[in-house]
Amino acid sequence: MPDMADIQGSYDDLFTAVPEALCDLLDAGDAGGSVAVYVDGEPVVDVWGGHADAGRTIPWQRDTLVGVWSVTKTMTALCALILADRGDLDVDVPVARYWPEFAAAGKEQVLVRHLLSHTAGLPDWDGTVTPEDLYDRESVTARLAAQAPWWEPGTEAGYHSLTQGFLVGEVIRRVTGRGVGEFLAEQVTGPLGADFHIGLPAEHDHRVALTVPPPHRDEDYAARAPGSTAPAGGNGVRVRDGNSVAWRRAEIPAASGFGTARSIALAQSVMVCGGAVRGTRLLSAAGCERAWQEQFAGQDRILGMPVRYGLGYGLFGTTYGWGGWGGSLVMIEPEARSVVVYVTNQMREPEEDTRGLEVVMSAYDGLQGLRV
Repeated sequence: MPDMADIQGSYDDLFTAVPEALCDLLDAGDAGGSVAVYVDGEPVVDVWGGHADAGRTIPWQRDTLVGVWSVTKTMTALCALILADRGDLDVDVPVARYWPEFAAAGKEQVLVRHLLSHTAGLPDWDGTVTPEDLYDRESVTARLAAQAPWWEPGTEAGYHSLTQGFLVGEVIRRVTGRGVGEFLAEQVTGPLGADFHIGLPAEHDHRVALTVPPPHRDEDYAARAPGSTAPAGGNGVRVRDGNSVAWRRAEIPAASGFGTARSIALAQSVMVCGGAVRGTRLLSAAGCERAWQEQFAGQDRILGMPVRYGLGYGLFGTTYGWGGWGGSLVMIEPEARSVVVYVTNQMREPEEDTRGLEVVMSAYDGLQGLRV
């Protein structure tokens, strides 16, 4: 057994493999990270370790926040599913019902569920979009509204790396009058006491663990789709962009979320607990089941690999969830009523990065043990 002296937090005896897995990752050279496993809305693992900085001088704390990149999509999806459950948002109607300008350029029949399932045909912007452009929500959403789809919406999928959040986020804004970050704080993370933010207030900056690029890379390292040599969606977001104050303040609902493993596990636990956690009901049991209704199965045109998409989440056998650039991952298993979350500030090369899966697998024996 590895020396787990550097691992802080608590865990149920059935789940000793989980802190061991985190310890192994730190021993292999990772800067820092945290893992949470929730069952029935309560933590059975809540551990963290390593360092919050590349120089290994600042210990990772219980409340260290980290940018989780595309894991943010699952929090934005949760907001949309809550609105759908309340009857405020119909996923089977055209987007233009809520966002009239969106009906331009042949998008009259694009449905809300196409946005959530990466089948809308808007995986990127036509023309160049700089990281600075992403901080101007009105501009980038207007560009998407005016743009023609790259394929017939609903017929194929292509990972909407950054655009998905702006598309879903604008619908949420049109329905509620509030941005995703504000809605999330008011309706989800606030009531639950979950420490997750889209559009991070300055008062939390001191808790942020900046992203550390992969070994032998610097902060100009840019996002790439798995198996691709081109930047993911052509957007070219770099580590230095994600580490900037502007990125933290921005509301980029597909990628600029900051939180702890615990906060994501707590919020997503509503999906396996029939819509309510710790006495706080966010949606109905039927509303939760919407998440894993398959919307697409086949080859993703952007990622170049087979995928299955539900409403805002990727589907993986009996589980669903999503991962982020840099290694963070949330995996939700309805049957075991469990959520496993791994977050880290340490990037590895995408084609070599199996850490999230290793952490999920390390929780498996414990979850099986709980069923006995």
